[in-house]
This record gives sequence, structure tokens and C-alpha cells, in this order.
Amino acid sequence: MSTVADLADRAKVASRSLARLSTKKKNALLLAVAEQLEAREKEILQANRGDVQAAKETGLSGALLDRLELNPKRFAEMVEGVRKVAALSDPVGEVLRKWKQPNGLEISKIRVPLGLIGIIYESRPNVTVDSAVLCLKTGNATLLRGGREAKASNRALASALSEAALKLGLPAEIVALVENEGRESIPEMCRLEGVLDLLIPRGGPGLIQTVLEHARVPVIQHADGVCHIFVHAAADPAMAEAITINAKCQRPATCNAAETLLVDRQGAEKILPRLVKALRGQGVKLFGDEAASKAAGEKLVVPESWKREYLDLTMAIRVVDGVEGALEHLEKYGSHHSDAIITEDREAAEQFLQGADSAAVYWNASTRFTDGAEFGFGAEIGISTGKIHARGPMGLEELTSYKYMVTGRGQLRK
Repeated sequence: MSTVADLADRAKVASRSLARLSTKKKNALLLAVAEQLEAREKEILQANRGDVQAAKETGLSGALLDRLELNPKRFAEMVEGVRKVAALSDPVGEVLRKWKQPNGLEISKIRVPLGLIGIIYESRPNVTVDSAVLCLKTGNATLLRGGREAKASNRALASALSEAALKLGLPAEIVALVENEGRESIPEMCRLEGVLDLLIPRGGPGLIQTVLEHARVPVIQHADGVCHIFVHAAADPAMAEAITINAKCQRPATCNAAETLLVDRQGAEKILPRLVKALRGQGVKLFGDEAASKAAGEKLVVPESWKREYLDLTMAIRVVDGVEGALEHLEKYGSHHSDAIITEDREAAEQFLQGADSAAVYWNASTRFTDGAEFGFGAEIGISTGKIHARGPMGLEELTSYKYMVTGRGQLRK
């Protein structure tokens, strides 16, 4: 048996004891995790600095370096996130529905943990904690496989999590870290049929594709974050500028940052020069179609692809014919992640909100709000762009399944 499979089997056994814990005990575990992280902050940040330095020497891109870095501010926010999750309501045991059949059977539909959740991720060491904590709150064990660029950070964080579990008399494997960051460990995890109850890949298209090719277990996938801002003809210019700048520039390396600006042809010559000037002022490199060049009053290079996720200060601009033109673009080039319309026209807004087939759609707000914490879920384990089981930011409820509890008085089926 491989090392990965052996670790997964031990984590599966550990998940059964975790699933029976009361809310009080799970919360005590999370608070112990927060305390353990704080006690080992110096060690963890030192490990992270080593990862960042090594990544710089190998030429890792600026966007990935940003995701890799775990500075004191981010560390404090991560620990605070653990405590916030502890304070959230526990969905496990919630009665979703209860009814009585004519034959007297009493049936309840009740939330339960999924079991063992595998998470494969790249660059971001905070995922180690965010994912594990959400899983622990919902009674799920985790099998984590991070990227080699965050090797030391992930091991330091996972060690702290396991130490907290041991101090409360729980198996260390309720948070199990795969310490083989080689490519072969990904297909191994994907083939853990009957052991892993769910697999969540968090990373670039290459990782997602590898997981989908090899998976024999259920997968929640997060496709590219090709998010759009559509500035309608009836948009307030100041609002359009502020939202576009926020969506693109506030943190461009995130999956919910806007990559494409769509502008209504009817108002393009009025609004686009202002938007281009504002984006240029933030250091954004711009691509655009011929109509965008004409409306902006400057020559823009046509992008190689409208499906590109830049993850930096780069944005593509396209002029479209009203709401329907924007929706056609989203359907052809979008990733079904997060898309927004800026307009004062309620009818146009409702047309867009109903027509955009995205996990999150916005009216007069930045796409940067697609985030578990911003939605009030606490930390998130990922953002699903699929439609089965979970969609959008995945919080506690999305990490549960349900079962039916049936109570009878000797009934027999005829």
C-alpha cells in the first residue's frame, strides 16, 4: 500500500470519531487550534519566509508569490478566522425536513458530515488552516496535499493542527498532510475510491484537468476566475469607475478579481475614456477590441483570448450590444464564477441577473465580494463553479450531506 493510501486509511478511521463529536467539543478543538497556531507563530512564519525566498529564486510569478506569502497581518487574520468559525452555528444535526407518512412512519432529513475530504491546492498555505477548520467544524477529517512551493509552511501549519487534536485526545490524522508533493501523489489521491468522500482541487487549469482525468471520487471543481464587469449605458459614471477599479486592482491575484470589462456600445464613447484613464492610473495594462480602441480614443491591442485569467494588473475591454451582448459574451467566454452589471436601470439589471449563468451575479457591486467571509460564512473551503452539490463560496453547509432517520412502530411494507 502506498504512503498516500495508508495515510488516507488512517484519516478515514479518524473521521469516524470526529463525526460523533458534539458541537461543544468541536468548538473546543477549534479554539485549541487557534491557541496552538499563536504559540507557534514564529516557527510558522520563519518556515514561510524560507518558502517565499526559495520561490523567488525559482522565478515564481508575482501573483503566486502573493498567494504564498503569510505575513504577520495575514497570520493574525487566519487565526481570527479560526475563532470566527468556532463561533458559527454548527449545521450538523440540523433537521432539514420532518414529516409523517400515512402508514405512521416518522421521517426526518438530517445534516451529517461527509466523512473524509481531500483537498489538493497550490501556493496558498492559509488554505491548510481554512480548509481543515471548516472540515473540523462539520465533523469531517481532511487529507491535505499542498504544493511544493509551500512545503515548509504547510508542514508547520499541519503540525500545529495535529498537535491541537492530540492535546484534546483526538487522533492526529483528523488533519492529515500528504508530505509527498511530487506529481504522482495527485493521481493517487484521485483514485482513493471508497476512502475519500469528496475531493476539492484548488489551483490552476493544469491541476484541475489532472484531477478530472484521474478522479474516481466525487470532485468539486473551481474553474478559472474569468470575472466580468459590464458597464451598462445607464450606469452612474462615478460608480462604474469605483467598482471597476476595486474589482480589478484591490487584489488582482485572486479568483474573484475582474479580468474583462464589458462596455455597452450605446454609452461607450461617454464612459470608456474615463474608465481607461482610471485603470491606467492604477498601472493596469489594457487590451481591447477595435470598438474599445475607437471609444477610448487610443489604440488597444486585441487580446489573444477573451478567456484569459490574468491574475495581475491586466484587463481586457470589449464593447458589446446591451445586456444581451454582455450575456452572449459571458456564455461564450466566461467561467461561471462572478459577474457584475453596473446600471441605474432596474429592468436591465434584472435581465442580467436572471440571464447570467454564474455562481454569483452582482448589481452595482464589486465581484471581489465572492468570498465566504464576505458572504457571512466564516472562512471558505473554495468556490465551486459547478452546479452539483455546491455552487459559489463553500462554507459549512456545503461540507455536509444528509441522511434520513425513520422511526416506526413495527410497520411492514405490503
